Formats: sequence, structure tokens, C-alpha cells
Amino acid sequence: MLTTLKTSYTDTRAADLAWALGREPLPALAVLDLELSGAKLQLRLLGASHQVLLEEEGRTCSETVACMPGSSTPLPLGVSKRVGGWDYEFAARVETLSDGSFAGRAQELLALVADHPNGLAGTFPGSPHAFTAMLAQRHEGQVRWRTWHAYPQEGQLVVTRTRIGARMPAAL
Repeated sequence: MLTTLKTSYTDTRAADLAWALGREPLPALAVLDLELSGAKLQLRLLGASHQVLLEEEGRTCSETVACMPGSSTPLPLGVSKRVGGWDYEFAARVETLSDGSFAGRAQELLALVADHPNGLAGTFPGSPHAFTAMLAQRHEGQVRWRTWHAYPQEGQLVVTRTRIGARMPAAL
């Protein structure tokens, strides 16, 4: 699903993003409710940021990546921990692209997410390459999602990947 977010694009910076687990639902500009083999997942666009709410078998998890005033947890490169009996893994990276490469990558990602049944993307009025996009799936008993946060004024794309679920057996 692709939507135009009803808010002005503010020049936030990729470096201002912070990460948090367990936050209450924040006001969202767009929401996509999904049912993935028994897991209830809510993808939430919060402007230039995201929140994912997961509920399965009476357990819940909330992941927020946003510009959160007063947050002392910057966006980590990686996190691996136990959350509510699940294994939770988060990874983030920042891609810095030239203007031409950024425009092409933005179009590619928006096309990927816009028509995907488990995808949500929001573009901002006034900047064709300013967007936040999310894509979720269920794979081998785990719920996974990827997000992209575009900052065209900096030529930066923040890419995150999350995996949560039962512990995967070690490969032999």
C-alpha cells in the first residue's frame, strides 16, 4: 500500500533516529494491519519513522525507530536479545548515495513495497524521494520486517531488518 502522508516533510536527519523496544503505540499517519499465520502485526508509519506492533500467542513486542526527543538509545547497528520468550534480532545501516542513485533507489523501493500485500509506504508532499517504507513476512516460524527511511536532502537511506520468533536451531 502506498499513501501520501498528510504532514509536511521536515528536515530530520538519519543521525537523529533512535531505536526502542516496548513503547506504547504512538500516533500514526498510516497503519497496515496484517495476519501472518497466527501472528497479528501492525505496521505503523510515524512520519519519517516507524513502529511495529506484534502479538502472537498472548505475547507482544513493540519496535520503534523514530526521532524521539530525550531518547538515550541511538540507532544501533545491531541488537540480539530475548523479548517475551522470543529471539529478537535487529540490524540497521545507513546508505549514502549520489543524487541520481538516490532517485533510482527510491523509485525501486517504492515500486517493491507499493504493490506488495504486506507492504506499507508513505511519501511526503513536496519531496518525491522522501518516504518511509515497510515490508513484512513470515518465514520458518519467524516474523520478519524490513524498513527504509529516506533522507534525500542528505542522500541517505536508513535500512533496517528485524527478525523475531522462536530460537532457530543451529545449523550443523
